[in-house]
Amino acid sequence: MHPSHPAGPAADGPGRRGTANEPDPFAAARAGHWNQVTDSPRRRPEEAPNLLSELVRAEYGADEEAGGGRRPLHATSGDLALARLRRRLRSGDVPPPAACVDLLLDGCEPTRTAVFDAWPAVVHRHGSTAAATALRRALHATRAPETAPTLLDLAAATRLHPLSPSELLRLSHDGGRRVRHAAWRLLDTYDRTLLSQAGLPLPEDAYETALLRALRSGPLAGTHPLGLRPGIVVAQSMLLGHLDRPGEGLSGGLGVLLGSLGDALARTDHVAGVLTVVTTCIPELEADPVLLHRRGRGHWLLRLPVDSPHQVRPEEMGRHREAMAWWAARLFASSGRPIDILHVRYADDGSLALAEAARRAGLGLVFTATPDPHRQMTERHDLPGADPAALRHDLHRVYVADRLVERADRVIGIAGRGGGSAELLRHFPQLAAGDGGAAPGATPEGIPPYRPTKAEARRCDPLLDRIDAVTGTGLRTPTVLLCVGRLHPVKQQDLLVRAWIESGCHQESVLVLVGGAPLAEDAVERAMRARIHQAAASCPEARRRLILLPALPNTAVRALERSLAGPARRLRTRYVCPSAKEEFGLAVLEAMEAGLLVAAPRRGGVPHYLVDGVNGLLLDTSTVRTLGEGLRRLLRVDDETAAEMTARARSLVRSTYSSTAMAGSLAGHYMDVVKAKDRTADGTHRPGAAPVDIPS
Repeated sequence: MHPSHPAGPAADGPGRRGTANEPDPFAAARAGHWNQVTDSPRRRPEEAPNLLSELVRAEYGADEEAGGGRRPLHATSGDLALARLRRRLRSGDVPPPAACVDLLLDGCEPTRTAVFDAWPAVVHRHGSTAAATALRRALHATRAPETAPTLLDLAAATRLHPLSPSELLRLSHDGGRRVRHAAWRLLDTYDRTLLSQAGLPLPEDAYETALLRALRSGPLAGTHPLGLRPGIVVAQSMLLGHLDRPGEGLSGGLGVLLGSLGDALARTDHVAGVLTVVTTCIPELEADPVLLHRRGRGHWLLRLPVDSPHQVRPEEMGRHREAMAWWAARLFASSGRPIDILHVRYADDGSLALAEAARRAGLGLVFTATPDPHRQMTERHDLPGADPAALRHDLHRVYVADRLVERADRVIGIAGRGGGSAELLRHFPQLAAGDGGAAPGATPEGIPPYRPTKAEARRCDPLLDRIDAVTGTGLRTPTVLLCVGRLHPVKQQDLLVRAWIESGCHQESVLVLVGGAPLAEDAVERAMRARIHQAAASCPEARRRLILLPALPNTAVRALERSLAGPARRLRTRYVCPSAKEEFGLAVLEAMEAGLLVAAPRRGGVPHYLVDGVNGLLLDTSTVRTLGEGLRRLLRVDDETAAEMTARARSLVRSTYSSTAMAGSLAGHYMDVVKAKDRTADGTHRPGAAPVDIPS
C-alpha cells in the first residue's frame, strides 16, 4: 500500500533465491543478527560479491568468516560507515556525540536519519555537556554548512544550548531559510524573553507566518478546542497525498482507509476522538492557514505545515524530518486535550519524525509493520545490473522500519491468510524476543459500508454512456476491463495497456482506467499518462477502446462499479489490478464488494484474502507476457463461474473486511497500550528537562 516505491520485476520461478524453494539470504542475515536459529545460505565460491552482499555483510555481520578482510569492490567508504553505524545502533551500542556529529558532517541523508533517531539516546548515554560541545564544534565548522539545520534541531530536541544567545540571534537573522527556521526553533528553548526581543523579520510566506505564530502564541492559538466525550484520543498519520482525493498524485487507498477508519474509531467505545495527521504545503497554507479542522463527529484533521512549494514527496521527507518532528510535538501538545496514542504505518522519514514527536510529547506509539521491501530485497538486488540507488533506498527503509519497531509500544501486522501475521517474524526476527516468540497481533484492514446516493448515481450516467458508446465499436463480446488507481509506476497502468494490446484482449474488450488528473502538476503522474498514451499509440483499434477517466471521489467509484456490475447491464465487467504488488489492496476489496470479478497481483497482501479460482484470480504482473496471459484467462471465465466467484468474494468482504471491524480491533490495541503506559508512568518521560548551556 505504500505509494512511493515501485517494486522490481518479480522472480517467482523455481530455484530463485529468496523464494519458497530456497532460503532468502537477506532474511537469514537479519535472523543471524538477532541470534535466531537459521539455515543461513552461504554465497557459493563462484559467485562474485555484489553491492548487496557487501552491505549486508557490513550491516548485519553476515558471512564474516568468509568475507573477513575482503576489500569491497562495490561499496563506498560512506556506504560502509553507514552500514556499521546501523549495525551498532541495532545492537544498542550508542556512539559518543563527537562520532555522531562527524558522521553528520561527512554523511548522506540516511546517515542523518540514523543520527536523528539515535540522538536522544546519545545524549542520555554520554551526557549533555559532551553532546552540546560536539554540536558547538560542528556549528563552527565550515566544511558542511548544509548540516547546520540538523545540528540546531538536534540541540532543540534535547534542549541543549551549544551557541550563545548572540550567536543564535545572528543565525536567526542572517542564515539561509532552513538555518533561520532551525535557529528560531532552538531560540524557543532559550529564555523566552530572547524570542520576544529578537526582532524576528516579517514572514515571507504562509509557512513562516505559521511558524512565527507557533513560536509566539502556539500553533493552534484561536482554534476552537476539541470537544470530545470521555475516552482516549488517537492520532493517526497520513503524510502523503490528500485524505479525500484518492487517485490524484500521491493520494491513494490509504486516504480512503484512514478517513473511514477515523470516523469508525470515533464511534467506538472507549475512544473519545481521532486526529488524522496530514501534511500541508505552502500553497495550501496560503489558501487555508487553519491547522485543525473538524472532519466529522469526533474526527479531526490536524494539518502539519511543511516548508515546500508542493505536496511533499516520499524522497523529500528526509529534508523535512527535523522540522516535522518539531511541528508534530507542538501540535500534539496544543490540541487542548491530551493525545494518548499515535499510530504510524509507513517505514519512512516522516513516520520516524512523528515517532520522535510522540516521544517528546509522551504519547504511546503503535506501528503497523509490513515486510516491504524486505521480502523483495534478494530478488531485486542480488542480480547483475541492479540499481545501487534503489538498493541504498531499500536498505534505508528497512532500517527505518527496525527503528520504528524498536520505538513502538506495540507492533501490529496486516492480517494475512488465516488472520495472522506470522510472515512478520521471518522479516522482523527481533519481534520473536517478545510475547514468547509469538507473531504480533494483526488487524484485517477494511472498507466502509457503501451508502448509495442519487447524486452519485446521476454522476455516473455520462460515464456509463461513454463506456456504452465504445463497447458498440465492433466487439465480439461486450466486456469492460476496469482499473482504478492513482497513476504511478507501482500501479503499472502502462504495462496493463501493453499487455492488453499484445495479448489481443483489446479485440474483445474495452479498457477503462480511472485515476489521475488531466492537468496534473505531479511529474510522476504526467510521466505515467504519457507512457499510457505511448503504449496505445501503435494500435488505432486499441486507442478507440481505451477510456481514461480522471480520479473520482470514492463514493463515485463505488457507484460506478455497482452500475457496471448490475444485472441490467448488457455487457459484463471485470476488474483488474495490474500493480507490481499491493500491500493490501483496498480498491480490490471495493471491487469485490461491488460484485465484480476481480484479478489482482499475487505479489504482496492480496493472496491473504483472494484465493485463485475461488473468489477471484491472481495474476503474475511481472511482465507484459504474464500479465497478458492473466487478462486472457480473466476474459475466458464464463458468466456462471464468475457469478459463483463474485458471490463468495462479496460475502467475504462484507463479513470480514469492514472499517467498523477494523476500528474495534485497533481500539483494543490502543487501550492495551494506554493501560500499560499508565502502569509505568513513573517519570520515564521528562520533556521539561533543564536546558544545558555551553559557554562560548
